[in-house]
Amino acid sequence: MGKKTNPRLKHKLIMGTLVICMMGIYCFSAQTNHDTNSASFASCPQVTPQISNNSSAENVTCKPKVNLMFMKTHKTGSSTMLNILLRFGEKNQLKFALPNSRNDFFYPSTFFRSQVKNYRPGLCYNIVCNHMRFNAPEVEKLFPGDAAFFTILRDPAELFESSFHYYKGYVPQTWRIPGKNKLSEFLTNPSRYFNPEGINSFYLRNLQIFDLGFENNLEVDDPRVHESIEYVAKRFQLVLISDHFEESLILLKDALCWQMDDMLFFKLNARRAVSVSAMSPDLKGKAREWNGADWKLYQHFNATFWARVEAYGRRRMEEDVRELHRRNAEMEAICIDGRGAVVAEDITDVHMKPWQPLGDAAILGYNLRADIPQQFSDLCRKMLTPEIQYLTDLGVDLWLTRLWGWFKDNVLS
Repeated sequence: MGKKTNPRLKHKLIMGTLVICMMGIYCFSAQTNHDTNSASFASCPQVTPQISNNSSAENVTCKPKVNLMFMKTHKTGSSTMLNILLRFGEKNQLKFALPNSRNDFFYPSTFFRSQVKNYRPGLCYNIVCNHMRFNAPEVEKLFPGDAAFFTILRDPAELFESSFHYYKGYVPQTWRIPGKNKLSEFLTNPSRYFNPEGINSFYLRNLQIFDLGFENNLEVDDPRVHESIEYVAKRFQLVLISDHFEESLILLKDALCWQMDDMLFFKLNARRAVSVSAMSPDLKGKAREWNGADWKLYQHFNATFWARVEAYGRRRMEEDVRELHRRNAEMEAICIDGRGAVVAEDITDVHMKPWQPLGDAAILGYNLRADIPQQFSDLCRKMLTPEIQYLTDLGVDLWLTRLWGWFKDNVLS
């Protein structure tokens, strides 16, 4: 007589197979493309729209930049930056290059222009700001020659902690890590658990280097890592640092000749505190060592970031950050019911509920106040609208994203 299969194990196997199949549909729905990082600065012929910077409170001697490529890296505060850019583009009636059928450009496939919603050869855009795997020659062909390219990086230790917990449900090789503290177990012996050929393995090593279009499994002393850093420095006019988000916004405001009104924000896509693992100095060291290429990338651009802060002026920076704090606090008092982020179950308006990942990394959102003054009503709603809903409002048919969301919420739950 044969052995009976453990029902719980059978259930796990079935669900695991379903998850892998759905991820296969979602993650590999784009055509196979070839990576390229050769510098090519060809541009489209569109005339840059002119917008006025009519702030009476700021001494303006420049014209706002409107052709903007934001390379949206993962788990770096980039969803908050995305909201800032979407609001700016809408306010100034700029043209977005938007994804089609999902909320990214078929990541982790390399970006190609054909992935842009309703793209036709020769079309030109003002703003690109959704997740992609960067491919400069293809991106450049969407813009006039004066486009500003910028991105954002984060300390790889903090990023790895966030990425590991947020994406572990999508990375089957993490499912077999034993113990309650899977993060610590993995970093203690990563070679035991890491398979570079595994599904979604890029989430587990040098994710920022990968997002920027480079090989993420190189050792830190590989000369190609240095070449990658040099390439980023050449192609991007500004690299922001998530760990100093407000200072980053002030530098961006200065670089783009925007107003303080344009930089107002609420923190979006943040995890609930209980799902964030405290990392000892030793564990952070292990995370930086494991993500050595990202650490080298971060160190380089952290140094250039602070050099720019020095050039801007420390005292001036402190004053501007205080002003941004003050303005954000004013908007929080006007917009947010209860004055803080809450779990999705406590959000009353379904349109304001953020996307939730697989697992227990709960993402927080906000409730709008019921008594928002009319002149702030539209701004408050846009500042608090999660990415998926904002893209839908802009006309993107996110059928693949919604299919995965339905499966995740109704089958896996």
